[in-house]
Amino acid sequence: MKALLQRVTSASVSVNSEIVGSIGQGLVAFVGVTNSDTGNDAQYLAQKTVNLRIFADQAGRFNRSALDIHGEILIISQFTLLSDTRRGRRPSFIEAAPPSRAEELFEYFVKEVRGTGLSVATGRFQQYMQVEIHNDGPVTIMLDSGDKR
Repeated sequence: MKALLQRVTSASVSVNSEIVGSIGQGLVAFVGVTNSDTGNDAQYLAQKTVNLRIFADQAGRFNRSALDIHGEILIISQFTLLSDTRRGRRPSFIEAAPPSRAEELFEYFVKEVRGTGLSVATGRFQQYMQVEIHNDGPVTIMLDSGDKR
């Protein structure tokens, strides 16, 4: 499972020109689920996401997490994070989990993040979405649950 985190001052996601989720200061988490992912991967990434210290303290150092600042999190499913571009000119998504399994683990990830008490908004699974992000920094971090192995 992969999550691309972007620190933001605000963000929103729309489907068919309707805003379906929006947040203030916090994180946008784009999440992709692989064929081999389990609930343990979702738990690991959820905890890493909310506890990752990428917000500045009084001295301007990365010492505060989303939990520390009571940030908000916008979570968006994005299977394209799993693209394999090693061959040819068209990305392959063979490592992406089938939609039913991906949705199950995506929803589990969302549940785990919500369980921390942070305010959480989401996009809509398997929908064409437009995301507006006001990146803060910019700060963008890639997490991969495979790194824990």
